[in-house]
Amino acid sequence: MTNLLSIITFLPLVAAIILALFLRGDDPAARRNARWLALIASLATFLVSLLLLAGFDPSNPDFQFVEDRDWLLGLRYKMGVDGISILFVMLTTFLMPIVIGACWNVETRVKEYMIAFLALESLMLGVFCALDLVLFYLFFEAGLIPMFLIIGIWGGVNRIYAAFKFFLYTFFGSILMLVAMIAMYADAGTTDMAVLLTHNFGSETFSLLGIQVVGGLQTMLWLAFFASFAVKMPMWPVHTWLPDAHVQAPTAGSVVLAAILLKMGGYGFLRFSLPMFPVASDLLAPLVFWLSVIAIIYASLVALAQSDMKKLIAYSSVAHMGYVTMGIFTANQQGVDGAIFQMISHGFISGALFLCVGVVYDRIHTREIDAYGGLVNRMPAYALIFLFFTMANVGLPGTSGFIGEFLTLVGIYQVSTVIAVLATTGVILSAAYALWLYRRVVFGDLIKESLRTITDMSGREKVLFAPLVVMTLLLGVYPPLVTDIIGPSVEELVDGYQLALDEAAPEQVATAEMAAGPAETAPEIDEDAGAEPETAADDGSAEAEAEPEAPVANEQGD
Repeated sequence: MTNLLSIITFLPLVAAIILALFLRGDDPAARRNARWLALIASLATFLVSLLLLAGFDPSNPDFQFVEDRDWLLGLRYKMGVDGISILFVMLTTFLMPIVIGACWNVETRVKEYMIAFLALESLMLGVFCALDLVLFYLFFEAGLIPMFLIIGIWGGVNRIYAAFKFFLYTFFGSILMLVAMIAMYADAGTTDMAVLLTHNFGSETFSLLGIQVVGGLQTMLWLAFFASFAVKMPMWPVHTWLPDAHVQAPTAGSVVLAAILLKMGGYGFLRFSLPMFPVASDLLAPLVFWLSVIAIIYASLVALAQSDMKKLIAYSSVAHMGYVTMGIFTANQQGVDGAIFQMISHGFISGALFLCVGVVYDRIHTREIDAYGGLVNRMPAYALIFLFFTMANVGLPGTSGFIGEFLTLVGIYQVSTVIAVLATTGVILSAAYALWLYRRVVFGDLIKESLRTITDMSGREKVLFAPLVVMTLLLGVYPPLVTDIIGPSVEELVDGYQLALDEAAPEQVATAEMAAGPAETAPEIDEDAGAEPETAADDGSAEAEAEPEAPVANEQGD
């Protein structure tokens, strides 16, 4: 089907426009109609995305369902998906009906609330489908607006502070990404991401303000993109906006934030950093590994000290995203497969955990852990669901959480044993804070008066959790559902990365030998042959001026 990606991307936005233009009033009937229209639109988007998945060829690593046409001021409207991006499209369309269902109890400005989520869905889908730099940037940045409004209008007591912190952190990083995109266009002469994947950005060392920039242009571009994607993930130490945003956001906003929005950072690393700047990625991978390990250990320890359920789960997300960034920059099949699998799995598990918090918050209106205890006596169904996703978050074998962490650790073990051992401690710490939370909330005696009349999960709430349970179990026992789709695309990504490094290394060695070799042998040639040494010396000195650093000299010293 032609234009299938455009239909999937803009169908929620069309529904949002219909809501804005034709739905009037704020009476119960109008609120009910707004909820049902948003739910139908999100379900329709998911059903259409199933056609996309059915027509996708997993054995083909290239972009499929490509749409390419003239757009605005010479820019191109280009959309397409490969084995990596299609899963993020499916994750988004799968979760949004659940998110809309979680909004059912909202009574304040319901129409605007639904419009914000429908617009956000379109913008998130656009990020995963865009194959043009300008189009990608527009979708990436525009997604800040509805999320800013969701937190700032329907959030908690400190919602304004949290909304502005979220906006400023992510917007500042994106400004640097925009500068990098302009530099990429100046160097490559195109904004076509498919072409940029094969373009060789310069990696020759140069001096900037007296500082030797190893990796050249690639390093500068990599750092600019890193500033944006690291905040979006978020990575330590630019993670501080996330706990505040989660605590203040409404339940549905927290689900979208944890399950989908955070994945844009990881997707950006896979789409830009690794394939377009391989030399810089190789040079700076140790930095990413150590930041990831710090995030895993630090965030897990901080989670143990939390008194707010949402904040604890938010720090858990920071720790789990550490496995993702670590796996991506291993640049091997297991590591990248594990990182993608972890992002998909985390979308189901973290979304479900925030929904679990929302279930009890709707009844007691507090997220303080000390306010609960003994819920198993009044809410057995809730206790079972909460236990299942707590175990999945820990990485229990048989759940999707285990597969992602295991593959990632296998990938990092091939690169660094020390990093792998340190990262594995995160598995132990996650069990500590997750089980500590569960024990305090669910087990014990029911002694608090406010909990004596609390009711168990409703039918609507059980329906919302059912697909999340199914997917968490299904991916845990049959991971090929994901790995078979991403495998060829990841293999091409890893092979292209290694090929780029192999091609870059000989050029740098050859340049160094031309600079240092003749200069070392010049006196010997001068003794045996008349005028030749002078020419050789001239050539050597000219090369030495162009390349002041001579790695060959270091080799001889070694």
